[in-house]
Amino acid sequence: MEAHVGDRILVRSTHQGEPERVGEVIECAEPGGGPPYRVRWEPDGHTALFYPAGTASVVRAGAARG
Repeated sequence: MEAHVGDRILVRSTHQGEPERVGEVIECAEPGGGPPYRVRWEPDGHTALFYPAGTASVVRAGAARG
């Protein structure tokens, strides 16, 4: 996975009825966009270090969500 500051991270739930998590990348550990990422999570704005797993995807900054 590659993400950069300003990109959004979507984490889809593996449990039925559980909402997906959405956050904005605010810092990258690797200059090439590799993990881990510091992410500001919605809706409360808490930040955490994030190591992506199989249900995570990246929406590039400025891209339409589909």
